[in-house]
Amino acid sequence: MLHPDTEVRWISKEIGCGVVATRAIPKGSITWVQDPLDRILSPAQVAALPGPCRETLYKYAYRNRHGEYVFCWDNTRFMNHSFTPNCITTAYSFELAVRDIAEGEELTNDYGSLNIIEPFQACDEGTERKVVYPDDLARHYQQWDQKLEGAFDSVHRVEQPLRELLSAEQWEKACHIAEKRAPMDSILNCLHRG
Repeated sequence: MLHPDTEVRWISKEIGCGVVATRAIPKGSITWVQDPLDRILSPAQVAALPGPCRETLYKYAYRNRHGEYVFCWDNTRFMNHSFTPNCITTAYSFELAVRDIAEGEELTNDYGSLNIIEPFQACDEGTERKVVYPDDLARHYQQWDQKLEGAFDSVHRVEQPLRELLSAEQWEKACHIAEKRAPMDSILNCLHRG
């Protein structure tokens, strides 16, 4: 489930629609949690889908570390890629805001962390990276981990509207990381090695 202080808006002709903050979302906020309504499909289930359904799934789903496709039921599917994302997934089935997100700003993540199958040319953001590759998670996890560690520092001090969707174990782990009582598991744990 996506953070409640968001909505889908038209971004541009080049980008299409995206998810935008309807009020400020502070660094350390949980911006997305995998919830029971999200659909998880095996590669065999995906292969059995009719062509148009399969194409929609490939466009809007991501792959988890098991190679399964996660199709989010809500507006999460409209989160766009950025090489300088303000949200990054964790090894705990939720995403964090890795910096403050202003009201009216688009929420983004780096599709390189989502186990994509085919590389694609992304919008030019003036960054060194121009293409998203299937092995980006293995190549860039250290910089994403560093941003996540900074975001975890605030996780227990900011309002968390999605907290009730976390298991007790997920929340306890997040708090232990924030309080430096446990190490953070690397985002590299999300890598599908199939």
